[in-house]
Amino acid sequence: MRDLLVRDSRVRGVRVLVATGALAGLLAGCGIRATQVPTDFGPAPSMVPCELSVTDLATQTATPAGMPVEVFLLCSGALVRVNRSVAVAEGTEEAGRRVAVAQGLLDALATDLSDVEGEAGYTTAVPAGLAVTGPRPGDPEDALRLSTAPDSLPKYALAQIVCTFADSAAAGDNGSVALGSTSAESLRRYECTPEVQSDPGAGNPPSTEVRGS
Repeated sequence: MRDLLVRDSRVRGVRVLVATGALAGLLAGCGIRATQVPTDFGPAPSMVPCELSVTDLATQTATPAGMPVEVFLLCSGALVRVNRSVAVAEGTEEAGRRVAVAQGLLDALATDLSDVEGEAGYTTAVPAGLAVTGPRPGDPEDALRLSTAPDSLPKYALAQIVCTFADSAAAGDNGSVALGSTSAESLRRYECTPEVQSDPGAGNPPSTEVRGS
């Protein structure tokens, strides 16, 4: 009797193994990999943070019409260049052109971002409604004065403005920009350094007082 029970137990064990193997083979044949533990890794990310596809870049560059420029937006805690365009009337003299470009850049920084840019993680800290004027008598010719004092702006916004202006025709494209307020006499020359670009929240961009302003 004992030998009969042992043989019966072994037969049941073999049947279970055969059934398990058959099920695994069936799943594999259907392209399904058997697993013992349920897994849920969530949906795949829609796009890589801070990267735009070639199609997105082409669309961004083509619309709207105007003079192509670059502005600095925030993404993953750093400043990142994106394409924009600004409108400058033909025949505008150099001084007026510089201010027109600067105002266009400010408006571009403050404008709501596209859905694609938002999905990629881009943001901006520059408030809407900022205005810019050119130099006063005695100011350097590349000086720009904002309707809000630069040091009163959020540090991220100031970093965006400084690096955008310093890398454009608005300020001579020399890596710095002389900024002041329309309600104060003083000017400071701000620099867009690699440190500012990589960590704009660390503090205001480095600056020096412009003498004679």
